[in-house]
Amino acid sequence: MAIFPFILLKQLKLKQCPDLINHERIHLRQQLELLVLPFYVLYLIHYLVNRLRGQPHQQAYRNIVFEREAFTMDKNLDYLSNRGFFAWIRFL
Repeated sequence: MAIFPFILLKQLKLKQCPDLINHERIHLRQQLELLVLPFYVLYLIHYLVNRLRGQPHQQAYRNIVFEREAFTMDKNLDYLSNRGFFAWIRFL
């Protein structure tokens, strides 16, 4: 879990998972772009809208715009060095 400016892990061994760390670093960048608090407001709104559309929890979570960017790009370890500002908007 990413809570600016930290990445919180359940287990220390997860620190060795580059895809997971990259995924969370993408979230840190998203949070920074939105000055942190608006990120969490938009995150929650996207989740609630997805749930109201009838999506089960896991699907609603995966369809949050911020998660869509992070899950799509987490295996690309060079993504953050080439990522444009507000790139998450492309995943709406």
